[in-house]
Amino acid sequence: MNSPISIKNKIQDDKVLKASSFKKEVRVTTPHKHNSYFEIIYLSKGSGFHYIDSQRYEVVPNSVFFVRKEQIHYWELASEPEGYVVIIKKRLIDQSIDKEIKSLLYQLSKTAVLHIKQTGSINKLFEILIDEGTIEDNSSNALIEGLLKALLAKILSEGEHPYTNNRIIEKGLYHNFRELLSQEKTLKNSVAYYAGKLNTSPQNLNLACKKEINSSASTVLSEFIINEAKRLLIYTDNTVAEIAFILSFNDPSHFIKYFKRFTTITPQNYRVNLF
Repeated sequence: MNSPISIKNKIQDDKVLKASSFKKEVRVTTPHKHNSYFEIIYLSKGSGFHYIDSQRYEVVPNSVFFVRKEQIHYWELASEPEGYVVIIKKRLIDQSIDKEIKSLLYQLSKTAVLHIKQTGSINKLFEILIDEGTIEDNSSNALIEGLLKALLAKILSEGEHPYTNNRIIEKGLYHNFRELLSQEKTLKNSVAYYAGKLNTSPQNLNLACKKEINSSASTVLSEFIINEAKRLLIYTDNTVAEIAFILSFNDPSHFIKYFKRFTTITPQNYRVNLF
């Protein structure tokens, strides 16, 4: 059916940040994941489409795309691209004393694409980051961290969502919950499990989610589980029963009902309708 999804690594093991120009020869790529890093791609020129998980996004000039480590993406570009790429490993965030960098990254990671209104200073910040090189693991580089912080803040302030003007700012327990889910290698269908990892009760976690977005903790968790299920259905040969087990459903029939409740179709029909 499908070949195993490839995992690309475009940064050395001892580096935690890398800035570079977007390769102009890139046109069409195969679906792939990243090796545990967050990628920001800014295209000042180019046309075509960028696929992130099961969604297709049109490439237009002055677009910034954000790809989380668990997401699968690929390109179908129709014209020569021009722009920049920044790769950021989680270790950079962990070792930085500037907590605002993490906050800015989280806010940007909630969306797939932003369109930039004023690009002048953003171009300059990318260029300076490239000139200054990379950050080595276990090192402290206040200059590059400052440049990264300025770039993230500028993108956030100049970026417009192409589909909606609504913005939700998460913080506190709800923020930590989503961050934890985004970092999980294998998701578990259990609010109690994640509440335990966050050192709180399921009731408190549910209240935090209700307060921030008026949705339950189980609804937030379901968003991640359904997205991961879709990725497994699209990009792997695993059976529905095997996917149910991976996502910690004890009964495949329970998983099928769960998937259908949120998507209106069964997992097998979702897979079949894609091909």
